[in-house]
This record gives sequence, structure tokens and C-alpha cells, in this order.
Amino acid sequence: MNPVYLVAGLVLLVGAIVDILWTTLWVDGGSGPISGRLTTAVWRGLRVMTGDHKKALSLAGPLILTLTLATWIGLIWIGWTFIFASYPTALISTRTGAVADWSGRLYYVAYTMFTDGNGDYTPIGDVWEMASALTTATGMAFVTLGVSYILTVLGAVSDKRSFASSVTGLGERSEALVRTGWTGEDFQGLDLTLETLAAELSLLAEQHKSYPILHYYHSEQGERASAMAVPIYDEALTLFLHGVPDDDSPDPAIIENGRSSAQSYLETLDTAFIDPAEEVPPPPDLDRLREDDIPTVSDEEFADALEDLTERRRRLLGVVRGDAWEWPPVEE
Repeated sequence: MNPVYLVAGLVLLVGAIVDILWTTLWVDGGSGPISGRLTTAVWRGLRVMTGDHKKALSLAGPLILTLTLATWIGLIWIGWTFIFASYPTALISTRTGAVADWSGRLYYVAYTMFTDGNGDYTPIGDVWEMASALTTATGMAFVTLGVSYILTVLGAVSDKRSFASSVTGLGERSEALVRTGWTGEDFQGLDLTLETLAAELSLLAEQHKSYPILHYYHSEQGERASAMAVPIYDEALTLFLHGVPDDDSPDPAIIENGRSSAQSYLETLDTAFIDPAEEVPPPPDLDRLREDDIPTVSDEEFADALEDLTERRRRLLGVVRGDAWEWPPVEE
């Protein structure tokens, strides 16, 4: 027996199984150590090679999902091949009686992972017969689990784009969202919309926590990009909370609920290796609200309130830049 091949095979096999279970079943675990680094490497590589071309980046999500599944299958396949190679006579040809070579072992493991074997090679001894059965079990179970993971991620992608469209439909800038809700006298009727958006963002935050790959599903259109919608929504809430007097602002409980949902979303950035920006983004412009006769606090009071939100707003800018967008400018 060759112990080096056996150890190498077990390490590859265990690594693949741990990464699959970590990524697909551990809700609070984010991506596994292998798939997480693969995801980040592919995304950063695409950004460098394409110069942040929107069409090319829109392929990042499908490409990462495909490579992740292929990596899991490949690690299991190669792992079992090394394990069978650790014992020279573990497999023999049923046609010639010869011991299987490397190509024969690869061929046998591939067939055994997805079927019950094709009879060209046969295991010798109870141990290798059991290993063959486990090969089939791991292949069927974990490939099926991987495919189910892909379908779940695709459903979450639809939710994320739906949320983005809901926000940008109200305004593509935070000031525009606030102005949309102004009736000329108050923000009556906006409470339900803000509450609905908070619930959708809370769901989106949980999905991003479970599936960090969602951060890398890039939309060609800014109005369908959650990386743009979340900052617009959160900055609009900041305007309601600190830029508009309390007597004129929507229900404070709804605003705080929305900010809590946004904070939950921002906390998912660490699992996707997205860092806060080094600088603070430009503040919303209260003059844009005043053009519609919306009551506001003084510029000095608003600026003081934003000082306490520096870290939060740096993380919002990190979201925007992490998805290859620019911080939304004030409404023109």
C-alpha cells in the first residue's frame, strides 16, 4: 500500500465534503474555505481582466457557480482515484485481468460516482468493494446537494433583483426616493412601502449570509443592482431620520426597522471579503429636498448627525465599489 496516495486521497475527499456541507447546509457559515476563496479569486480576476466591463461581470455569478460545482466534483473524483491508487491491485480489468492503471482508475471512479459502474473494472476484496459503494454514495449525494444549492441561489438572485427594482422604482438617488414620498404636505402613504422594503431587505440579508456568492451576481443595469439599491434605501432612511424634522418624518419605528435590515445586510460583507471604503461617500444634498418644500434640518445639524454614521456609510460605499459601481451622485 502507498500511504502517500491514501493520505492525499483522504485529504482531497474530506476537504471537498467539508466545503460542500459548509457551503450548502451551514446557514451561518457562509462559503466554505475552498469555494469562498475560489469565488473571490474569480471575481477579482474578472474585474482585472475586463476592466469592470458590465457585460463581462454579469457572467461572474454563473461562472462562479459552475466552477464551484466542477471543483467539488473534481476533488471527490481525484480523491477517490488516489485512494484506489494507494493499493496497486484494488482494481483489475474484467476483460484482461490486468491491474488498473491511472487512466483506468479515473475511468472507474467517474463511472462509479454517477452510476453503479459499467463492469470494465472490478474491485478486489471486501474493503475495495465497500469503497466502491461509498464512491457511488458520495457522488450521488453531494452532486445532488450541489445542484440543489445552485437552484436555491438562482431563486435568491431573483429576490435580490426584485428588491433593487422596487427601490430604484421610487428613485435612483436617496433624495429622489424621499421626494417621491412627499405629498406636498407630509409622507402619508409611504410607511407601508418602507415597511415592505425593510422586510424584503431583511430576507435578502439572510440570503446573502447563507449564500455569499450572491454578492457576485452582478447586474448590467444599475436599477436592478442591489449593491446600488441598498445604499439608496439606507441613505433615504438617514434623510428621514436626521435630515427631516421628527414631526414631518414617517413613523420612526418603521425607519429603525429598515435601518436594522440594512445593518444586517452590511454585516454579510465580511463573508464575501468586501471591505469598507477608506473614505466617506458624499452626503445627500438637503437642497434637493428643499426644492420640493420638504422641511429639513439645518445643514450643520445634518452634517453633525452624519459624523456618527461614518463607519456605516464607509461600508455602504464598500458595497457599491465591491460590485464595480460608483456611489450614486445627487439627483440632477
